[in-house]
Amino acid sequence: MTDTVQSVAGTDGEAVPYLWRRLRLVEERVRVAVAARRAGDPDPDDPYLGQYLSPEAAARVLAEPADRFGLPAPPAAHPPPGSVIERLAGAFGLAPIDVDLLLIAVAPDLDTRFERLYGYLNDDLTRRRPTVGLALELCGHGGASAVRFRLAAGAPLLAGGLVEVGEPERPPLSRVVSVPDRVTAHLLGHDAPDGALLPVLGEDVPDPAVDGVRVREAASAAGTGSCHVHVRSHGGAPEGLAGAALREMGRGVLVVDAAALARRPDEWPTVAAVAAREARLTGAGIVIGPLEALPDRPAERAELLHALCTAARGVPLFTYGAHDWDPVWAADTPVTVTVSAASPAQQAARWRRALERAGGTPGDEAGALARSVAAHRLDSGQLRRAAGAAVRTAALAGRPVTADDLRGAVRAQNGVGLARLARRVVPAVGWADLVLPDRTHQALRELAVRARHRDQVLGQWGMRPGGGRGHGVIALFAGPSGTGKTMSAEVVAADLGMDLYVVDLSTVVDKYIGETEKNLERIFTEASAVNAVLLFDEADAIFGKRSEVRGANDRHANIESAYLLQRMESFDGIAVLTTNLRANVDEAFTRRLDVVAEFPVPTTAQRLALWERCLGGRLPRAADLDLGFCADRFELSGGSIRACAVTAAYLAAESGADLSMHQVVTAVAREYRKLGRLVLEGEFGPYLDQVRHAG
Repeated sequence: MTDTVQSVAGTDGEAVPYLWRRLRLVEERVRVAVAARRAGDPDPDDPYLGQYLSPEAAARVLAEPADRFGLPAPPAAHPPPGSVIERLAGAFGLAPIDVDLLLIAVAPDLDTRFERLYGYLNDDLTRRRPTVGLALELCGHGGASAVRFRLAAGAPLLAGGLVEVGEPERPPLSRVVSVPDRVTAHLLGHDAPDGALLPVLGEDVPDPAVDGVRVREAASAAGTGSCHVHVRSHGGAPEGLAGAALREMGRGVLVVDAAALARRPDEWPTVAAVAAREARLTGAGIVIGPLEALPDRPAERAELLHALCTAARGVPLFTYGAHDWDPVWAADTPVTVTVSAASPAQQAARWRRALERAGGTPGDEAGALARSVAAHRLDSGQLRRAAGAAVRTAALAGRPVTADDLRGAVRAQNGVGLARLARRVVPAVGWADLVLPDRTHQALRELAVRARHRDQVLGQWGMRPGGGRGHGVIALFAGPSGTGKTMSAEVVAADLGMDLYVVDLSTVVDKYIGETEKNLERIFTEASAVNAVLLFDEADAIFGKRSEVRGANDRHANIESAYLLQRMESFDGIAVLTTNLRANVDEAFTRRLDVVAEFPVPTTAQRLALWERCLGGRLPRAADLDLGFCADRFELSGGSIRACAVTAAYLAAESGADLSMHQVVTAVAREYRKLGRLVLEGEFGPYLDQVRHAG
């Protein structure tokens, strides 16, 4: 044991050796107490001798060498500066009597002799820790003294978690006093986190793009009042700001992952107390968030945050999230600091740092990689996980990280909440697959530009101030069925590196009053939390015009429209509405749209291009195939042309021959009948007889 103690002592200068000198003082007090007990002990020939420690046995224990630790005996009157006890007393607000009580309680954990001696003094060898009464006696205070309340609930020792008083069923003076293992380890110079914290600890990763002005502001706020600061994020890195502020204060950073904590609700009171103790022991501050990850049940969330704020009073505490602090969560309202979205240069710096930490070597390519996912809103944890996944994907393929690797990794960070409310579509088309007028094509490009730079324009430059407006981008695609509205939304999503979520109206519209609005609210909330494009197909079913109120049904329909008008103002995501008839959409919705794209029926040249693309290059074609005739005669939308191409391909597969004109016009005739159109000689010309013969 001597070698171990000397080794530990050597790592901390005077910090740990002073502890052992103070322990010698406890030993001297125990010696006096044993002598007093021995003077009043019964006959040593007691027949129950052996079931307890006799006076002679106690004397033999005390006769063991006192300098077994190899340290000088006289303790200092006050802990020397920098010693572990001096730091502990300052961090927990301990009085000298508290330090004495702590050392008396920890003695059996440092020297096994105290177990037998305390057993003797307790007159019960099975009770090898000091009782409250014995601890007060060894401090020179009687059990009736007011000092006994230094071991009561709410006193610094118990409130700080430095000691525990067990056996509540016993009288107060007979209860056992013990010291948690984590505190004992700290006294010995070992500062591994408490085991109860390990499942919920997060990683402190410095933010390379942190704003120095905001850091100093947050550090100043954390040094006043309750020391609690709430960081509200608008797409920035709030935990990076909190960590930088604590380092500015000369403190360590203890990160608590709110998502991990949400999975362990039964442990909240314990984690709150242990986290506060850990921060005081190590001179750190606490960072916890995002608060949105905690259960969305007000009572439970308030219970946890109230327990944490109460336990950590006086310790710098940073909470963060996307919303304001609710005053019911704690007795004191924190100072709020707002973090805005990062600039492109800051985001590039974060990606570069994350890729380098993950083992990648992005170099000058970090800026281009960051631009490829500029439309995505990621917190620092998602960004690090995405960078790690992209680096591993590239390493598996034996090449550097590409934009596609990064986009795939970012999409993987989306939760499954929105997938329960909408159909997920992984984009498989690009700009080259679109056949549209130039004006429509430009509108789609504008939508992608707005989505990619919305944080800079609407956030940093403040181009949409006031009114509780969100940073969302909303577009309307209007045109006849089959003109490419849904496909265009998929192309925009692919360009942004996002998934497309198509809202199923059957899961939205409900006959009961108020349920439709609730369903829409869930969809908007989930869509704001993921990096995706939200598509409301046939949107005029829920975004239709308001009408004159003639009855309860009209009033309810107008309430739905009014709700949607308000909700679109605060939406933070990317949404596309499609309609076959623009006139069906309320003009109030149109005012709130960022982009309106018209999808007309394709021209002859566009129809020819659509026929070529839909038939592709792998389907063998016969010599009589005349796509120019099809484009000129058959006025079909892109969706109908695709349907005709697929039908013709099935006919060719059944015949076992190359695709012929007969099969194409047969497919067109079937599409006409499906659409309720007449098969006329003026359109089918020389192929009319073939169509009639085919039935």
